[in-house]
Amino acid sequence: MNIGLGERRRTILLIDADPHARAVLRNALEAARFSVGEAANTREGERTIERITPDAVLADLLGDPSDSGQTISEWIRTHHATIPCYIVSTAGQALVGSVGLHELGVTGVFLKPIDAALVIQTLRTQLAVAPGDCGHA
Repeated sequence: MNIGLGERRRTILLIDADPHARAVLRNALEAARFSVGEAANTREGERTIERITPDAVLADLLGDPSDSGQTISEWIRTHHATIPCYIVSTAGQALVGSVGLHELGVTGVFLKPIDAALVIQTLRTQLAVAPGDCGHA
């Protein structure tokens, strides 16, 4: 449970069909003082983004497309362009060479198995957060 820091705590949304993958990353992010939301698929992710307005999204890009046929990164780019969206996927390496990440609305790629320390450091840098605080800069 996330307590303390109130509105200052940065919120990360994890979108992945694999509950174990979400749990591992959620535990690491919460230990680093981030608040974490979760969604199992793109449609649930879209609803959750509208509800919690996360500071960043980590999503398995290969999840099911939205009702509009867009990936979650394309949907975020269209509806919430200021929210950084990172791919967390085993397919990320193949995507980097064949498709421009910017065209997909992707800020960066993390490959599975995930290096939680790298994810945390990247989010702290992206969101301008000091190591001991997940508050707004």
